[in-house]
Amino acid sequence: MIEELLPETVVAVEAYGEEGARAFGDGPLFPEEEALLTRAVAKRRREFTVVRTCARRAMEKLGVPPHPVLPGERGAPRWPTGLAGSMTHCDGYAAAALVRAADLASLGIDAEPHRPLPEGVLDAVSLPAERERLRRLAADRPDVHWDKLLFSAKESVYKAWFPLTGKWLDFGEADITIDRGAPGATRGTLSARLLVPGPVVGERRLGRFDGGWVLGEGLVATAITVPHPRDLADRDT
Repeated sequence: MIEELLPETVVAVEAYGEEGARAFGDGPLFPEEEALLTRAVAKRRREFTVVRTCARRAMEKLGVPPHPVLPGERGAPRWPTGLAGSMTHCDGYAAAALVRAADLASLGIDAEPHRPLPEGVLDAVSLPAERERLRRLAADRPDVHWDKLLFSAKESVYKAWFPLTGKWLDFGEADITIDRGAPGATRGTLSARLLVPGPVVGERRLGRFDGGWVLGEGLVATAITVPHPRDLADRDT
């Protein structure tokens, strides 16, 4: 599902439901990874293992030997030299997306159960302009939980932002516009206007991230990709 949103240069590996958890959840961990789980409950261990098995299968597809995937600053995964990537997991789903750093500057993926946000969360994670756009989207497409889609998009934006900046990005520091797609469509595009100085990629400061969204299997997923400057000639930066 995530793969639909990503360029061909990106390798995505996904695990769905209990079957996927069984198939991916028994993969071996590196000693450094095991050390992080000494007090983990079974659910946490399974999620941790499944998503790292996805990541290592993606490494294999890129011709990269398996490496441990350890959390760095603010929990961001540390990838082998020469790779950029992102991971996500929620109930019933896990995915990892990896790309050679020569092909993309950064990327972020996120998946969430396709159901409404808990009461009060939307106001905490969105801007007034975003909430107004969500109201219009909901009037046109009441079958989509646009609030959860927006939340997922914010997560993907942050995951793409942090490796480029090493800085926190608050929910209110990116203004996201979501394209609803054609009537009944299960995928569309989105863009995030950065409200703080954006990362410098090459010699260009970026003011916007672009990506997409997709629905399926009871999930909503989003992805953001950040090209290198040589690929930005036609984009507003």
